[in-house]
Amino acid sequence: MGEGFPILSVLVFLPLAGALLIALLPGQRVHWPAVAVRVLPGDQQASAKWIALAFAFATLVIALVLFVLFDRAGSGFQFTDTFLWVSAQDVGFDVSYAFGVDGLSMPLVLLTGLLTTIAVLISWRINVRPKEYFAWLLVLETSVLGVFTSLDLIFFFIFWELELLPMFFLINVWGSGRRSYSAMKFVLFTFFGSAFMLVGFLVMGVAAGTFDMREIQESALAGAVLPVPAIFAFIFLAFGIKLPVVPVHTWLPDAHTDAPTAASVMLAGVLLKMGGYGILRLLFTLMPETAAAADVALAILAAVSIIYGAVITVRQTDLKRLVAYSSVSHMGFVLLGVAGLGVVGMSGAAMQLVTHGLITGMLFVVVGMIYDRTHTRQISAMRGLAHYLPLLSAMLVFAGLAGLGLPALAGFVSEVTVFLGAFGRHEPQTAVALIGVLLAAGYVLWALQRSVFGPRDERWRELQDVRAWWEFLPLGALVSLIVLLGVYPSVVLDVFELGVRPIAEGIAVVQPDVVESEALEVARLGRGG
Repeated sequence: MGEGFPILSVLVFLPLAGALLIALLPGQRVHWPAVAVRVLPGDQQASAKWIALAFAFATLVIALVLFVLFDRAGSGFQFTDTFLWVSAQDVGFDVSYAFGVDGLSMPLVLLTGLLTTIAVLISWRINVRPKEYFAWLLVLETSVLGVFTSLDLIFFFIFWELELLPMFFLINVWGSGRRSYSAMKFVLFTFFGSAFMLVGFLVMGVAAGTFDMREIQESALAGAVLPVPAIFAFIFLAFGIKLPVVPVHTWLPDAHTDAPTAASVMLAGVLLKMGGYGILRLLFTLMPETAAAADVALAILAAVSIIYGAVITVRQTDLKRLVAYSSVSHMGFVLLGVAGLGVVGMSGAAMQLVTHGLITGMLFVVVGMIYDRTHTRQISAMRGLAHYLPLLSAMLVFAGLAGLGLPALAGFVSEVTVFLGAFGRHEPQTAVALIGVLLAAGYVLWALQRSVFGPRDERWRELQDVRAWWEFLPLGALVSLIVLLGVYPSVVLDVFELGVRPIAEGIAVVQPDVVESEALEVARLGRGG
């Protein structure tokens, strides 16, 4: 399916085309006493953001069409676009230009298109170098889409590294606080992990004679220059940093806190998901035996990340930093579900990638809107906001309740599915992780009580609530999707199950003692018993 028209190539590179078009917009040179700078006249500033919105929305529409046309009865990769880029006859191994989506990547592609469009909308009033700003947002979208659709390790790595450039500039130029420090810390952490990942990729590709993910098998790596467990560890380090897991998580709170709102939305909504996606797509698919042998260690690491992240979150006084640390805890659920080694746990882990992207993305959107009005993120300074910003306060409460796993909202579905999939194999770690849910309720409710509720504060009487269309649209879309996935999760969960089932079956071949819980059918939420 999709063998004729290269629809995935269009999807991946359309945002990049938009970025190039924005870069070609003419500027107007203004001379100051010591310097000459190029600025955009007013109409060109409007052109930059409208071009960004048009290309981001067009990408979202293509992703939505692919999601609708995706064959739920099929298997393997769909809409593939492949040709041989480097032949083994020349260098001893193949490198393919290869794109494709399956049940694991398709929802993440759609999530990327949605959150990029939202990131453009919430940046509508940006007036500092808007041309570069919107161009970097679109380049970031291309890099993330490339990661989620690449079927060749070399192209996967290229897109993985490309993401660093736009995120660095978005934080360093348009951020706040210690923006240069946070941007550089983000780059150094990612570079450190990428160096090990590249070694692992090269060893795998040379040993297998190809970098095509569809052709590499663990059996072909027996003669590699490094033992398979070492290759697994090298690649896991890169994905663990991006997820992130404790103790390689410290870059995340700084990057989130100092990044502009749109960059925080993209970072929490899709960039962290690259780590969880990579673990499932590469480690558990290409090295199932080694992955199965590491399940206990992964479950312990997940439980530590969940509890440590939650405990640190309770101590935060900055609302944006609180949301950032909560991501460390919630991403631990992804690793716990993966460690369950079965269809249920892996489906829950994949679902957590999407639900966390929507919920935390919404939290950063609302916190950013509140900060634009109050010019503070200190929780203690926001008391009484609900009297003057009722809609924004309601949106913050809604997103907070979704984040703590309130039933009928999206977060509840993914967490319950993770617990059902992991409990049968890792009872102690799952029991510890459940404490993280209680802590999440504590820090969310406490933060809400200290910020938006309380007596009136006359400092906020001049504040204006949500009025602009570019604020209503993102909030309305996120609320609708969080409710939809909470009430009818199978619209996405069925697609994820289609993608993770081959991975779980590959694990079961090398690990026969992997037995699914009898709760499998019940865990397929939205379909009845």
